[in-house]
Amino acid sequence: MFFVKNQITQGLAELDAQLLRRKIRTVESPCGTRIHIAGRELQAFCSNDYLGFANHPELINALAEGARRFGVGSGASHLISGHQTIHDLLETKLAQTQAQSIPKANALFFSTGYLANISAITALSNLKSSASRIYSARLNHASLIDGVRLAKGQSNADVFIFDHRDLGPLGDELKRDSSEHILIVIDGVFSMDGDLAPIGELLQLAEQHDALLLIDDAHGFGVLGNQGHGILEDSGLCSERLIYIGTLGKAAGLSGAFVCAHELLIEWLIQKARPYIYSTASSPAVAFALIQSLDLIKGRVGQEARTKLRSNITHWQNLAQFKTWQILKSDTAIQPIVVGSNETALQLAKDLDLAGYWIPAIRPPTVPQGMSRLRMTLSATHTHAEISVLAKTLFDLESKGWSS
Repeated sequence: MFFVKNQITQGLAELDAQLLRRKIRTVESPCGTRIHIAGRELQAFCSNDYLGFANHPELINALAEGARRFGVGSGASHLISGHQTIHDLLETKLAQTQAQSIPKANALFFSTGYLANISAITALSNLKSSASRIYSARLNHASLIDGVRLAKGQSNADVFIFDHRDLGPLGDELKRDSSEHILIVIDGVFSMDGDLAPIGELLQLAEQHDALLLIDDAHGFGVLGNQGHGILEDSGLCSERLIYIGTLGKAAGLSGAFVCAHELLIEWLIQKARPYIYSTASSPAVAFALIQSLDLIKGRVGQEARTKLRSNITHWQNLAQFKTWQILKSDTAIQPIVVGSNETALQLAKDLDLAGYWIPAIRPPTVPQGMSRLRMTLSATHTHAEISVLAKTLFDLESKGWSS
């Protein structure tokens, strides 16, 4: 035990020396654009609550009503006794959100997006095929990367990493691929850069090479598309090769995630997705509230929130003209400010905190070396005035000489 403690102490010291040690900050108030930490009120530009639903009164009431009607716990996994009628209804409604994009769509509800991604990738790689290969985008979320690693370990699948901004090498590699089973894995909206995946081109490649295309739309569901149903609705694509993963703890305001695909693929997940089989089913009260959230997303409230969010994005982009920091091109709520070094990112986050803002510093390994940044996110509940004051604060900090 002494050896282990010594190694951990040394490892933590190394993280401190590299300015890479993470710390937890405890929020004392509900999720919102104004939050309380250690007795202080801060303006938050860091949440994934893009539509402002996390503390929406209709969803608060729905969660309470769901608890009264269905209880707070499920008591078992979905395949034992934990799958209640409300879970069934939620999965039906989730499948309907992608019905125009995926023929014969069914859906499975998971506790988290992490579990959904790991489940889908490992189950769809666990086929009795003598040759299978996974193509994974280099900047994919950690949950996709971990799913690919697990799949490689369990099925000995070969893995090819590609750059989603240059699909030429991917196309060339697919032409040479003789695998019986091919799975392409990618984020819909990249969580650290905010750009959209070229899913139209990727689907063309999937069609040409008899592949499945798995899209993790964690930051697109609720935000993209006329009805807020995500990147597939926004793109107008339709194919039974598509596997869509949507997160319900971001724009939807609650928690959980879902995998939506052709009914045959979903049936395979029920048989082979170990996190689904062996995890206790999510709270039925949450499932009930999520149905209400889906109605809000599709209806007038969601439409107005998306319009306000787009207006906030445009307003910020018109203001954010910095000389020494790079604003990554993004039409989504994720608006990163790349500043370069770990030291600069941490100091800027600290200065912003002193000025009353919470925008976290993101450092390696989450982003590449030399690309540390402030991961700024916008919400429909921010005002133009608040965004303008933040921009002025950042300009003032830049004028003090903070650069990479």
